[in-house]
Amino acid sequence: MREHFELRDTDAGGRIGELHVPRADVTVETPALLPVINPNLQSISPRRLADEFGAEILITNSYIIHKTDDLRERALEDGLHEILDFPGAIMTDSGSFQLSEYGEISVTTEEILEFQRDIGADIGTPVDIPTPPDVPREQATEELETTKERLEIAETVDVGEMLINAPVQGSTYPDLREDAARHADATDLDVFPVGAVVPLMNDYRYDDMIDVVAAAKRGLGANAPVHLFGAGHPMMFALAVAMGCDLFDSAAYALYARDDRYLTVRGTRHLEDLEYLPCSCPVCTDHSPDDLRALSDDDRELELSAHNLHVTFEEIRRIKQAIRSGTLLELVEQRARAHPTMLDGYRTLLDHADQLERSDPVSKGAFFYTSHESARRPEVLRHHRRLERLSVPDSLFLTEGDSSGRDRYDDTWRIVPPFGPVPNALSRSYPLTAEVPARTDTAALEAAARGVAHLLEANPDLDCTLGHYDWPVSALEIVPDRLETVNLGGEE
Repeated sequence: MREHFELRDTDAGGRIGELHVPRADVTVETPALLPVINPNLQSISPRRLADEFGAEILITNSYIIHKTDDLRERALEDGLHEILDFPGAIMTDSGSFQLSEYGEISVTTEEILEFQRDIGADIGTPVDIPTPPDVPREQATEELETTKERLEIAETVDVGEMLINAPVQGSTYPDLREDAARHADATDLDVFPVGAVVPLMNDYRYDDMIDVVAAAKRGLGANAPVHLFGAGHPMMFALAVAMGCDLFDSAAYALYARDDRYLTVRGTRHLEDLEYLPCSCPVCTDHSPDDLRALSDDDRELELSAHNLHVTFEEIRRIKQAIRSGTLLELVEQRARAHPTMLDGYRTLLDHADQLERSDPVSKGAFFYTSHESARRPEVLRHHRRLERLSVPDSLFLTEGDSSGRDRYDDTWRIVPPFGPVPNALSRSYPLTAEVPARTDTAALEAAARGVAHLLEANPDLDCTLGHYDWPVSALEIVPDRLETVNLGGEE
């Protein structure tokens, strides 16, 4: 049991939690953003991150500090909190990124963890092997074994109250990711970053990213805080949170600003292409696009960095409210319409509906059917499973029409797409009070048909008739052949 992480609210795979960081004596509410601070180059100061943007935690690179003489001496003498002037928690990376970029670093896991401890880091990181996507399986397996060995070494290092990351590697092999997560979860380490996913996000492979995270989540305990390394664009935060990620680190706010790029939750725009600023943050309220373009390079970068941070932190708050309100998947559906590859990611998320259903609350506010993807949500799957456990009469009329029934049947149940059969006793319970468009699409009807099939498979002796309004052949083919059907629309 990891006592430093407590769950407060859940929705789908998303959760609001509290990460207790003992060395900093702070509690970070998750989902949380960790702005990346370059020790040699700061556009927005850490103090401003805390005071203006509400940052509770940030991340910086201990390897860069270790390799830079003056920084190393200052950090060892004064400590990270002093030299960065940051009141929250500070996580440090180990140099694994440099290892992935340049192929070699001159530090061991023991040395870098001890250094992170000595400079006052609150959460440290061992030197893992960040295996990139799509490498041969043999390479991924060998490098994962090295990472496992280094996690075991990390357990033996005296770090005091500093928490330690246990990165989950395995490239794009779900079984290796799950195995890596199970091994990491069995250690006494503390936070679990899913590593080497930046290339997937850079290539807009959100579907593969979701498969990787889903595999890691299967191997981790429910109380394991999950960090998605390098996930900096607010467009994909809701998707990643819905799959169970709790922490995100972002250098995007500064890197994009340096290139005159303006972040929105629907993507990135170049400043030169904007005639209006579609945002009400302080930067966009006080400036027009022409104003920003007229600034010096340094001042323009600073203002764009601030805007990018406002948008990013706003999205984190929006996600938390969606979790609290039980509307996280509705938010994910909205974000999925921003880009075709985001839609691929959402559809892949729904491939894992069985996994999400285990943590999804059984009762929320209202279920909104907003696209045909809604027919695959965890709530629909849960209702279908519930049907298998319900008591049924000897004969039953299932109908999209009047629920008063027909005389030859013992009872009448409504058919509510996408859920399917709804007993009268459950008709006012979540999610069966769903808001569904009057023009029901094929996906909702096919999902309802799967519900009918579940009911009949669980009750092979049930005498049952389905009354429907012009269901498509694809839906009618799903129900068992023994089911009598009546087209209430007048055509059979």
